[in-house]
Amino acid sequence: MHILIAPNAFKNALAATDAAAYIHEGLEKSSLQCSSTIFPVGDGGDGTGALLIEKTKAALISATVTDPLGRKINACFGFADDGTAIIELADTSGLRLINPNELDPLHASSYGTGELIKMALDKNAKRILLCIGGSATIDGGVGILQALGIRFLDSSGNELQQIPESLSQLAKTDSSQLDSRIKETPLIILCDVQNRLLGEKGAAAVFAPQKGAGEKDIEKLEASLQRLRDVAMEQTGKDMALLPHGGAAGGIAAGLAVFLDAQLVNGIDYFLDYTHFDKALQEADMLITGEGSIDDQTLEGKAPFGVALRAKKKGIPVIALAGKIPLAPDDRLLEYFNILLAIGNEPVDIETALKQTGKNLLRTARSLGDLLASNT
Repeated sequence: MHILIAPNAFKNALAATDAAAYIHEGLEKSSLQCSSTIFPVGDGGDGTGALLIEKTKAALISATVTDPLGRKINACFGFADDGTAIIELADTSGLRLINPNELDPLHASSYGTGELIKMALDKNAKRILLCIGGSATIDGGVGILQALGIRFLDSSGNELQQIPESLSQLAKTDSSQLDSRIKETPLIILCDVQNRLLGEKGAAAVFAPQKGAGEKDIEKLEASLQRLRDVAMEQTGKDMALLPHGGAAGGIAAGLAVFLDAQLVNGIDYFLDYTHFDKALQEADMLITGEGSIDDQTLEGKAPFGVALRAKKKGIPVIALAGKIPLAPDDRLLEYFNILLAIGNEPVDIETALKQTGKNLLRTARSLGDLLASNT
């Protein structure tokens, strides 16, 4: 038996590479006679860029940029041999760069990511892959656009400050100083959610609470994104609110699609094609995947669903390991996952569960291997 091990990251616990290593170690310690290939995957979420850099053996380019709160930090991006720049938004505009007591979605900016994009253009990048998971911002991509030269003005022609809160006062944009190279360089955004920009399932309502927003903050952010959409519609004729994936990363996907003609793609499908996943799948008799939680949202384009879909098309059984799975069998999930296994072994608080993720993955994979061995 040859097993392909292809987990996503376990959020706030393990990177995908580490999760794959624990699963592999568990199988190795079991009584199952098998070979395996480790193939950690990403769907555009935090860590996807690092995986792409590793898989393409891209060079790392270091830079000093601005974090979400305007502080100078060191960051880097990948530059592959084919001229592709690989940028991880979370490295410059990410939630993990901010302490819990510093969360400020009304003023957090994606400007630093724009600085990295500009540096990639300086390196004559032939295309730019932007992985946008894990952002700390709800700024509609305005910070990035400012770094590339677009100005956001009030009715008196003054440049707005305190973005995104002040976007509700937006009167017009000025693209006369936009770095023209970005229009000549394909910008591909790997998205891990399908949410649109506005509304009950939009960027502010769904993602702002994760970034420290209270109820009144959410209302202000929704109004700001609505105004950004209205002005963009007036000036470009493009409706940011209609774009699938547009709400990803606090509306960054929508903003860059409308103002820069960025291409929004399903993150896991693009990742799997770019890294030649299907070639590894051809050799597999079984697929093991997983992430922190597997539920209905998994079927909306998350990494485990992406790999499971391709495996099922080839008749390859799929086992998914997760910290959390539905209590009752879910027929929709079972169409793609032959078996769902929760890795916890005792009732614990969430902080303890996160710390034990590696040990629990190893133990569960070992037990799984022993079970498979007893049935062969």
